[in-house]
Amino acid sequence: MSRFSARQLFLTITIILLIAGALFVFRKPMTKPAAPVTKPPISQPSTPRSILAEPPDWDALDAFQNTISREEFERLLTTVFTTGQAWKNFIEIGETEASIKTGELPPADIFHLHFATSASQKVPSHWKTAADLPPTTLEKPLADLKITIDPGHIGGAWAKMEERWFVVGDGSPVCEGDMTLQVAKILKPKLEALGATVSLVRDKAEPVTTIRPEALLSVANESKSTASQESPQKLAERLFYRTAEIHARAKLVNESLKPDLVLCLHFNAEAWGDPNKPTLIDHTHLHLLVNGAYSDDEVSLADQRFALLHKLLQRTHQEEIQIGSSIASSFAKATGLPPYQYPPDSLNVRQIPDQPYLWARNLLANRLYHCPTIFMEPYVMNSTIDYARIQAGNYEGLREIGGKMVPSIFREYAEAVTAGLANHYRALRRTN
Repeated sequence: MSRFSARQLFLTITIILLIAGALFVFRKPMTKPAAPVTKPPISQPSTPRSILAEPPDWDALDAFQNTISREEFERLLTTVFTTGQAWKNFIEIGETEASIKTGELPPADIFHLHFATSASQKVPSHWKTAADLPPTTLEKPLADLKITIDPGHIGGAWAKMEERWFVVGDGSPVCEGDMTLQVAKILKPKLEALGATVSLVRDKAEPVTTIRPEALLSVANESKSTASQESPQKLAERLFYRTAEIHARAKLVNESLKPDLVLCLHFNAEAWGDPNKPTLIDHTHLHLLVNGAYSDDEVSLADQRFALLHKLLQRTHQEEIQIGSSIASSFAKATGLPPYQYPPDSLNVRQIPDQPYLWARNLLANRLYHCPTIFMEPYVMNSTIDYARIQAGNYEGLREIGGKMVPSIFREYAEAVTAGLANHYRALRRTN
């Protein structure tokens, strides 16, 4: 019995070892191996896109199926939203659909956008045009309208880093971020008095983003071109105030504020050289920007190609032109400023027909905000006349500056925007 047991034990152990060996060879791992890197360094993504941009959600365009005709899609794409022919490398326009190359690997490398038939679907939108708003009175033309004011740049302690700061002798520093915020605080109650619900993207000279330049140094090192003379530190700073900051503002606008209209306030400038000994020039001008005019290089980036199509399908363009032209007219009437002219060979702008003050240009803010967005560039901060008015500050009534009796430049700015919006909505809204 004991001998049989020993043999039985030996056989049992042998079988167990054989089974264990087989399991070792053919087993599936009990724990997942480390996942392969699917998100490559931000400077060299498998699908080319802008630095700090997230991969686009192409499925979001499904909401616009059957909402636009083939003719309208092609017209907007070729005459408003692009300046070259590179779009043909990514978008094929057929009779019933547009086949859009997303840049992702198969099988999801083509997005099919179906064109509208005679029974087209309504364009989905959280923002309202003048025609969408309920009837109002002439005294409250902006009633039921949600407006967000985006005071451009940051200002304060960040102004020098942004390169939106200069000082002349013993004068007060000129700081665009502080000036746009000052205009915003004058403008807000004016619009509210006309019935609008108004929010500010920022109400102090602090960034909206929680990211700081030091957190972007690794991205800057990965992204820096060998041909660039810019240091990684300077690139990290630029990514902070130009890119991460605008992405944070867009998140706030699109996910929380959800306005019908965004007003991006800026002051223009021309090259001033040393900010401690700036060059002042003898001319000033005005222009406003709407989204469009994507260059060939921009169309080749997946995130910008997606944004182009999202803006096109949202139909923000026509609303931006109508509102922008009304504001431009009131600005020109109030200030007498001549229209700014981009160089005729510019590859990233389109002038809006019959609108000398209005241009289409693809900027990060007017690209990312999911509603009509008017980007304003009045005055020239380092022109002799506008500099003198900036130094005069915010005052009531009129003062003589440069031989003319003029209001505060900040109040004039706010009043021109208010008048332009009031004119637009009074003209197009139903009244009680």
